Amino acid sequence: MQIPLLTRIPWGRVNWTTSIFLAVINTLAVTAVPLYIWHYGLDWFQVGLFLFFYITTGLSITLGYHRLFSHLSFKAKAPVKLTALVFGACAFENSVLDWCSDHRKHHKHVDHEDDPYDITKGFMWAHIGWLLFKLSPELPMDNVNDLRRDKLVMWQHRWCIPLAFAVGFGVPALLGYLWNGPSGALGGFLLAGVLRVFAVQHSTFFINSLCHTVGNQPYSARCSARDSAIMALFTFGEGYHNYHHEFQHDYRNGVKKTNFDPTKWTIWTLEKLGLVSDLRRVPDGKILLAEMNEARRRAEAQLQQPESIAAVFGHQMHEMFDHLSARLAANYEALEKAMTEQVEISRQAIERWRRETREFTALLSDLDRRLPAAA
Repeated sequence: MQIPLLTRIPWGRVNWTTSIFLAVINTLAVTAVPLYIWHYGLDWFQVGLFLFFYITTGLSITLGYHRLFSHLSFKAKAPVKLTALVFGACAFENSVLDWCSDHRKHHKHVDHEDDPYDITKGFMWAHIGWLLFKLSPELPMDNVNDLRRDKLVMWQHRWCIPLAFAVGFGVPALLGYLWNGPSGALGGFLLAGVLRVFAVQHSTFFINSLCHTVGNQPYSARCSARDSAIMALFTFGEGYHNYHHEFQHDYRNGVKKTNFDPTKWTIWTLEKLGLVSDLRRVPDGKILLAEMNEARRRAEAQLQQPESIAAVFGHQMHEMFDHLSARLAANYEALEKAMTEQVEISRQAIERWRRETREFTALLSDLDRRLPAAA
């Protein structure tokens, strides 16, 4: 008797190497790691070792693979690049050359067939399915020719797998052994090795899946990318994904002062230390224009149903909504004209327009929540 689910799996398209590796890592993370902790307990050294490798590996992906190599958001000196390449390999997310090629395709073809982790194919496809199966022929890697000229990048591309196993698993096991013998070596392998890979990988995967499914779109609704402050906590600031897709070359993802973006802070600190330079920033006016434009789009959609607005908030609120919408349009035109004519805009004007835009956006969000209930 055939099992229907198994007969639907395209076995001929399975990426067996990646699938087996991910199956082993995920299985060990949810079985062997808890058993080790239950039997041996935890000590400060093992916790510290896990945190060191988790932070270093995670930042090597977000700061290195993503913002430095994929988007060229800043320039870095050799020590920073080498650190990002070595510990980035330890995430077992492929070489930086392969990673960047996939990521640049994602931005170019987001939400379409040639997007490697296209969310329109489903949450699980975007999260991990695209790694397990290769349903379509691989597109040529002709979008990373700039990286091919970097000797360090090509060195890492050739030695990525040996580096990953030696530094990602071997070093934690060796340090654990030096700390507490064989049991310490097993702990180093399982905690700073297996569990850390599991945590870093799924943090990255959730950007591709959850941040294209749940969250806000304050800058643009042209694609599925969303901002998630919760995901930013687990991904070193990568959760502000709607901003990133609108302004992908900015070295910041969390552009607001209150945004949690350790990757941004690390890059800023490295600049002060003289280790990185040429940080790319989107001007405040351009960011505000994007917020205003998205608010205007949402307002126009709401104004198509004036009876609903009046039914929920009353005719007086509907009149106020019209007034605020007109004011937003006037602010947008004034800012757009000033930027086109390269007229200097005062900080006070920017802050006032930003405050009014976000107050209006909050009203729109309130409408979005309450109108369906009233329908």
